[in-house]
Amino acid sequence: MQSILPQALYPLALIEAAAGTHTVVTHGLIMAAYLVAGVLFLLSLGGLSSQESAKRGAVFGIAGMALAIVATYFLPQVGGSPLAIGMMVVGGSIGLVLAKRVEMTAMPQLVAILHSFVGLAAVLIGFASFLDTSHVVTGAERIVHTIEIYLGVLIGAVTFTGSIVAYGKLDGKIGSAALLLPGRHFWNLVIGLVCVALGVWFVGETSISAGIVPLLIMTFLACLFGVHMVMAIGGADMPVVISMLNSYSGWAASATGFMLSNDLLIITGALVGSSGAILSIIMCRAMNRRFLSVIMGGFGTTQSSGASSAAQDQGEVQPITPEETADLIRHSKSIVVVPGYGMAVSHAQHGVSELARRLRAAGKKFEFAIHPVAGRMPGHMNVLLAEAKVPYDIVLEMDEINDDLDEVDVVIVIGANDIVNPSALEEPDSPIAGMPVLEVWKAGTVIVSKRSMATGYAGVQNPLFFKENTRMLFGDAKESVEAVLAALGELGTKHPSKQAAKV
Repeated sequence: MQSILPQALYPLALIEAAAGTHTVVTHGLIMAAYLVAGVLFLLSLGGLSSQESAKRGAVFGIAGMALAIVATYFLPQVGGSPLAIGMMVVGGSIGLVLAKRVEMTAMPQLVAILHSFVGLAAVLIGFASFLDTSHVVTGAERIVHTIEIYLGVLIGAVTFTGSIVAYGKLDGKIGSAALLLPGRHFWNLVIGLVCVALGVWFVGETSISAGIVPLLIMTFLACLFGVHMVMAIGGADMPVVISMLNSYSGWAASATGFMLSNDLLIITGALVGSSGAILSIIMCRAMNRRFLSVIMGGFGTTQSSGASSAAQDQGEVQPITPEETADLIRHSKSIVVVPGYGMAVSHAQHGVSELARRLRAAGKKFEFAIHPVAGRMPGHMNVLLAEAKVPYDIVLEMDEINDDLDEVDVVIVIGANDIVNPSALEEPDSPIAGMPVLEVWKAGTVIVSKRSMATGYAGVQNPLFFKENTRMLFGDAKESVEAVLAALGELGTKHPSKQAAKV
């Protein structure tokens, strides 16, 4: 009977109690959903740790984000707003269209520009939180809140402009060469110290009109630092930059979570930030760089004082035709392919996958060797090969295969340059000196598929091209691989010859 009575007939205390109970229950359900979403994100990261489980990890991540979005929609601050639904539909539609249109070669650019959106969101939310007068805090809570705002805007501004510059470099809109301004490290230090001083000023102000001044100045300086940091990094080192910007975007999201008191955003941002930082450290080790140098920008750009012998006349290269390449492969027992960005540009991965199928069917040992920074972003080559249905178990990382390359008959380098350059080990004055590389020259024969003799992103001549056991297969990688396949034909399932392929 009471359930159908007008609400006005209830005592006020009972109404407030019922509303409070409903609010508590709703809040509890949202927090439970956030907890489940956080677990799904952890499972997603765990799944992405290996190629075999990567698809499952992606599914976990999608499910976690979908649950998080639905739960957030029912937060009291959102209140089931129709505007929120409209914005999600618009944003989701744009993301879906971009994801369908982007090619695998442009995936690094897409990742970079998405990082900039995260940074911009952190900046806008920071300013909105600072200008919001509906929730006034005092004392220690105010100090903590203003620090959260300041750090969120700072990290977000650096991520925003740095990611835009990274996108420009990756997409060819900005030159890939490092911009080395005189005294760049000094000016970076000055900007850092000024931002600290502005932070003290900002936290000390109690009025919006006075506090907005240091916040605006810091935002400008942080944006300037983001541009300078990435401009000072050469194209060859962009994979590490992408990883580092991924970490920055995570910390920006986490700072946004603190500003909004959103636990899931804090957790998610921390997961992205820490995993990106760990990946950056791993890649820095792979390139023999210092992690602190990555953060400050301009790493790996020290000019050599002496002349590198790699830049001198190395002699004549020895070209090879697709037919000769096919004959050499036909009489080999073991073949290793080293893919690079040139393979992605020419879309040669499907032809390479077919080559792997035929040779494995013929009983030959066929594997791929992946350098940690091959391509334009971490895992770029792995994704390309997975797209072409290459089995995961024959795709090996550099550390897994480098020591065994002296037992390989033929190594085919497709569109790679700096990651197979012996100058890194043999030339102390080389710009890439100390960087671990795939030591392909130890194999019986090395076939390098390239359009021309142009240098890689590091701008260093490659002595590999002139070695006695190297043959140059000039032309577009996709066309070259297809020509080799045509000359090779179907080999059947016969056993490989015991004769090693030696030049």
